Amino acid sequence: MALVTSPEAPVPVGEISRLIGGWIDRLGAVWVEGQIIQLSPRPGAGMAFLTLRDPSQDVSISVTCFRDVFDRVKDVVSEGARVVVHAKPVWYGRAGTLSLRAADIRPVGIGELLARLERLRKSLAAEGLFAEDRKRPLPFLPQRVGLVTGRASDAERDVLHTARERWPAVRFEVRHTAVQGVRAVPQLIEAVRELDAHPEVDVIIVTRGGGSMEDLLPFSDEQLVRTAAGCRTPLVSAIGHEADAPLLDLVADLRSRTPTHAAKDVVPDVGEEHERVRELRARAFRVINAFLDREERGLADVVSRPAMADPHAMTDERAEEIRFLLERARRTLGHRLDRAEDELRHTRARVVALSPAATLQRGYAVLQREDGGVIRTPEETSEGEKLRARVADGEFGVTVGPDA
Repeated sequence: MALVTSPEAPVPVGEISRLIGGWIDRLGAVWVEGQIIQLSPRPGAGMAFLTLRDPSQDVSISVTCFRDVFDRVKDVVSEGARVVVHAKPVWYGRAGTLSLRAADIRPVGIGELLARLERLRKSLAAEGLFAEDRKRPLPFLPQRVGLVTGRASDAERDVLHTARERWPAVRFEVRHTAVQGVRAVPQLIEAVRELDAHPEVDVIIVTRGGGSMEDLLPFSDEQLVRTAAGCRTPLVSAIGHEADAPLLDLVADLRSRTPTHAAKDVVPDVGEEHERVRELRARAFRVINAFLDREERGLADVVSRPAMADPHAMTDERAEEIRFLLERARRTLGHRLDRAEDELRHTRARVVALSPAATLQRGYAVLQREDGGVIRTPEETSEGEKLRARVADGEFGVTVGPDA
């Protein structure tokens, strides 16, 4: 229950310490895993003191145990070892400190560590953190290379020396960290995050030399693996030797076999690039020359054709054909016109021969009434009727006489 206090009715320190102790006493014993960073067995003392630290976080807690509990494991544990303890939280009211009272201490064996790493690997793989489609290509020529490594280590020297031999102008942004032990994971995570946020860093190399499995455990830490997976900058892992395989290798965009190979993977060789440029230029020269030769031969073949050798020959030939056709057309048209003219003349002669005027020329006459009607039979006239007679050269009036 919450205490009711005020400036006028405060709770004494002793009372607060007693209440905290009561709350903690109600907590049961727990199994806790950590890494021993400080060990004080104190010969002759009835108690042993050690400090456990979380391998992934900057958190530690004091542990005490009776001498007989420690003696059972003193030959197999030391500073840096991972252990599992069965302990109960204890509150020391006089000093106001919290610690764990261990009733059992068990070292974490290699087999169990491997089993845990395998479970973690499967879990992270199921999340897709190791998928190939997540991996990004490295830049051809990075503006600046981020390097996370141990201070003055062989791995650092190998990377810097190899990279500068291959490309003397390469620039590095180096972060020195612990690469084993309890401080390694927090420092590695901080260094990777710093370099990932650096605006000029185009690729990050995380590297260290070889070591035992326990030495390389920080590079299989879940928090470090997730930090690497969340990087926007391509990350290269070069941990230990080729046979070593921490989980960081699986999540990295590229896994290099050694620190030296990491430098080769990240930085191009200036000599090789010059040679490649020379070869490409030579190949381009050959291709262009072959193209020009082929086109020149094609042009020569076109120019050598008869049409190109004497361009006017075709038009002259066609002009002659046109003149021939034109003359034939004129002759044909003339024949047609002559024939049509003859036909027209014959037709006109027939028409003239058959016309009434031609009949009148032969001495015939046409009798018409005054209204213009033509007389065809005698019965159509009457005695004394005046008619008009049309002959070839004119007309005159006549009168119908009596019947003879």
